Amino acid sequence: MKSLNLAVALALGTCLTVPALADHHATSQEKAAMDLTFERVFASPSLDGPSPRQAKLSPDGRYLTVLRNREDDLARYDLWAFDRETGEWSMLVDSEKVGSGRELSEDEKMQRERARVGNLSGIISYEWTSNGKAILVPLDGDLYLASLDGQVVQVTDTEESELNPALSPHGNYISFVRDRQLWVGEVMGKAAPITPKEGADIRWGEAEFVAQEEMARIDGYWWSPDENRIAVERFDESGVGIVTRAAIGATGTKVFDQRYPVAGSDNAVVELYVMDPDGQNRVKVNLGDNPDIYLARVDWAGKDLYVTRQNREQTVMDILRVDPATGENQVFFTENAAVEDYWINLGSDYKWLDNGNLIWWSERDGFGHLYLLDEAGKTGWTRLTSGEWVVTKLVGVDQQAGRVFFTGTKDSVLEQHVYSVDLANPGKITRLTELGYTYSASMDGKGQTLLISRSNDDTPPQSYIADATGKRLAWIEENALDADHPYAPFLASHRPTQYGTIPAEDGTPLYWEMVTPKMEPGKKYPVYYYHYSGPGPQIVNKGWNGALRQAIVDKGYIWFALDNRGSANRGVAFEQPIYRAMGGVEVRDQKAGAEYLKTLDFVDADKIAIDGWSYGGYMTLKQLQADPGLYAAGISGAPVTRWELYDTHYTERYMGTPQDDAVAYETASAIPNATKITDPLLLIHGMADDNVVFENATEIISAMQEANVPFQMMLYPGYTHRVSGEQISPHRYNTVFRFLEHHGITPPE
Repeated sequence: MKSLNLAVALALGTCLTVPALADHHATSQEKAAMDLTFERVFASPSLDGPSPRQAKLSPDGRYLTVLRNREDDLARYDLWAFDRETGEWSMLVDSEKVGSGRELSEDEKMQRERARVGNLSGIISYEWTSNGKAILVPLDGDLYLASLDGQVVQVTDTEESELNPALSPHGNYISFVRDRQLWVGEVMGKAAPITPKEGADIRWGEAEFVAQEEMARIDGYWWSPDENRIAVERFDESGVGIVTRAAIGATGTKVFDQRYPVAGSDNAVVELYVMDPDGQNRVKVNLGDNPDIYLARVDWAGKDLYVTRQNREQTVMDILRVDPATGENQVFFTENAAVEDYWINLGSDYKWLDNGNLIWWSERDGFGHLYLLDEAGKTGWTRLTSGEWVVTKLVGVDQQAGRVFFTGTKDSVLEQHVYSVDLANPGKITRLTELGYTYSASMDGKGQTLLISRSNDDTPPQSYIADATGKRLAWIEENALDADHPYAPFLASHRPTQYGTIPAEDGTPLYWEMVTPKMEPGKKYPVYYYHYSGPGPQIVNKGWNGALRQAIVDKGYIWFALDNRGSANRGVAFEQPIYRAMGGVEVRDQKAGAEYLKTLDFVDADKIAIDGWSYGGYMTLKQLQADPGLYAAGISGAPVTRWELYDTHYTERYMGTPQDDAVAYETASAIPNATKITDPLLLIHGMADDNVVFENATEIISAMQEANVPFQMMLYPGYTHRVSGEQISPHRYNTVFRFLEHHGITPPE
């Protein structure tokens, strides 16, 4: 669930089944290093070191550009460029000097929340012109063009925000959404709307709520490669139910009537049109007779337009080939759910090749792998990868060399690596990255230069440019843990992460990770048991674990996490048990983790506390309800308490609809058994949450109050689903640990 995917940065260490006891004689240097407070964890500069975003190569390949955060403000980003010929870095746009500081529109704020960048400021995106002479930079709701000599020209200056700005493929036009219309104009000329203005409920050129929130699709219009035509989404949300969202702030309350399609209710009616850059010659795309579908993806390949259409149940996905001149379509091929009682995991891991062939990701054999479909489907499908592991991302394709690059778990479930495979020799896979790290990657459009990020338990995230063999050409950010690194003062107390597995009830191995403080023989320690538990994120992996985990361990707690069935990157059979059964198998698997902890002689079996956010917050409630007394306490952050309150695309994928699957919804709800919670509970929620709306909290608050069931709560006025910030984040975690201390869940003396 994109919306509930708030997984923490994770760790790498020696794989052990149980941690060994450490020498309890600490040096004075180690004692000094133990003072890692939550205030320092969330302050600037980041203890993880610099974290560049959106690395891109210029069209000619000479320059590498990145968004780099400031030392004095880890959430503010500026635009920097690296000249690969001279080896020098320079700042192209200083967001503080160039920006107007104008407050963003509510539409842009909400779109940033959907894209999970609502906590960032300054420059959050940019785009190179096709000739490589300039870069389009959105900033504070307006648009700027930055050149490589440091000059910045303002393109728009309006009170309204310019959403979804883009340059046409040849750089002749600039386009953006303003006030629910799509605007197009010459780059330094005057833009004009090319779609009609039809009222508050109809929008052109934007993605509807569930597309942004659950389908990872922010775009609502797509230029053709020759820039002669534009495919434009139009959606009508007049039939979508309204959630009155009271953004309760410290000094006042703003009320927003938000269109929010809860499970089983009407979605926005989505249409697709193709038109000229001036809005003329508009034709409507035939998406089929059933309007109750999802417009999942839109792509141009040559002169053809391809549309990915999902049925409401998300069990069938048609790829339509559309004639942009008439809007008529034919079904190019259909993707079905891999097994009965399962869904299609929608992704963006596919690429149309210049010769008309298609690289496509599918779980059709039970694991996510890559396939090649020849032009027009003449010889059918060719399998490019196979095995009981998954391809996690299609990184790029070098069409000249016939080589496909991807990340996957071929070598380890816990380490993602970068691999390549030749189209002429499918099945022969080459690993391009060094063992001992976990990786992510992207590529230039030609598939010839890799942009790689890696980390492990001893190495915070590093990024570099590599050639097609994986050889490092230059560091983007080496981020070495030397004496000048922000984390250096805390290295002496850095504790390694340990790994192991326990069996689920059906024997399936469940991976866990653990970080222990320096322990004294004979003493028992409390456990901070972090969990997410929902579909999507893989929590346990061998990446950098970040300072937050170490701060918790420095307080004398064992940090523990486990990936239950239903989570990602283990194949269809591992995810499938949550189908129509949320709040079931996840609870039992996490219980197995708690029971394992209780067998360890250094764990205080009476002091295991669980903490989760979003889906994890929901799971805290379900776990406390299912197994009273198993956990010493629970922290439930921003929980979904009743799935009828969550959105269509996410909820119905796993649960069906409340109309057809009422029993499943009742069983999954955290409300009916709320009064059975007997262990200490801390409930946390942002009072302006637009994702897991605040009604989720008020329902369970009311149920427990009416039954005189004690609990504690901490509410954050003005905060959405992302309750975070330099002061708010430490307040949240200090609140959690004061709660644990109040209930005696403390380290040994």
